[in-house]
Amino acid sequence: MANIDAVTHISLPDLIRLQADARALKLPSARPVRTRQAGLQRSPQRGRGMAFAEVRQYQPGDDIRSIDWRVTARRQAPHTKLYEEERERPVLLLCDLGQTLYFASTGAFKQVRAAQVASLLAWLALWAGDQVGGIVFNDRELSVLRPARRKKSVLRLLDTLAEQQRCPGRDPEARSTNDVSNGLDQALAEARRVAHTGSRIFVISDFLGVSDETGALLGALAHHNSVSALRVVDPLELELPNSGRFAVAGPDGPVWFDAANTKFQEAWHRKVEAHEARLKECFRTSGVAAATLSTADDPAVVLKSLLGPGGRIG
Repeated sequence: MANIDAVTHISLPDLIRLQADARALKLPSARPVRTRQAGLQRSPQRGRGMAFAEVRQYQPGDDIRSIDWRVTARRQAPHTKLYEEERERPVLLLCDLGQTLYFASTGAFKQVRAAQVASLLAWLALWAGDQVGGIVFNDRELSVLRPARRKKSVLRLLDTLAEQQRCPGRDPEARSTNDVSNGLDQALAEARRVAHTGSRIFVISDFLGVSDETGALLGALAHHNSVSALRVVDPLELELPNSGRFAVAGPDGPVWFDAANTKFQEAWHRKVEAHEARLKECFRTSGVAAATLSTADDPAVVLKSLLGPGGRIG
C-alpha cells in the first residue's frame, strides 16, 4: 500500500535525495543570454550577467553599439568591446504552496510537485556555480531566502519548502479562496525587491490565483531578468470525467457534484476556458515563457524535456 504522506507531503530528506535526479540532468555551466521563446528559454535582457572582457579591432558583423569610441579615436581604427557572462548568477525560485495546491486526483499533490521542481532547480543552479535563493509562500506566510552560492543556502530553501507544505484545513487564520491571489502577487512584488538585475527567475504555481495585477507584476520582473513560469496542474482541473459523483473540499466541508450533469459540465468548461484565456493573455503581455507540469508527471522527466540539451537551465 502506498504511503499517503508521500503524495500529500514531501519531507526534507526526500527533497535532499532529489540530488540524484538533478545530477542525471547534467547541467553545464551558465551560457550566454539568448532569446525568449516558448518553453524555458532566456529573455533578451542581459543586465548584470555580462562582464567586460577585452577590446579588439572591429570586425564585420560586430554590433556598432559595442564600439569603444575612446580606443577608436586613440588608435585611429574602429575597436569593439567584448563581454563574457559572469559564471556566478542569481537564481531565484518562487514556489507557491497555497491552499489550491493541496489537491490531486492522480499522482502527488500539486504542492509536492511544486516543491520537487523547486528542489531540482535549486540543485542544478548550485552545481552550475550560480547563487540560489527563493521565495516560498502559502496562505499564511511568505519566506524570503536571498540568493547565495552555498550548499547551506539550498538546504535552508529545501527546509522551508518542507515546512510550508501544510494542509489548509479550516484554520481561521488562513486566507479564503477569494484572497488566494494575494499570495502570488505579494511574492512577485517581493521578488522585484530581492532580485538583482540579470537574475534567472522561476515562478512555480498553479496560477489559479492570477489577478488583474499579476501580468503587470510578471512583466516588471521580466524587464531586467529572465523569467519562466512553471504551472502545476491536475488533469481534473482541465477536464471532468463524463460520469460519476465526486467530492471537492470546501470551507464548510466536502461539496459533491455529478459529472453526468450536462449543465454542470457546461458551466465547468466555461470557467476553465475563461481561466485558460486569462492566463494565456497574462503570460503573453508579460513576455514570460510558460510550461506545464501535471500532478501525474515525474518532475525530473518533465524538466529534462524543458531544459534542453544537457539539462541547461537557460
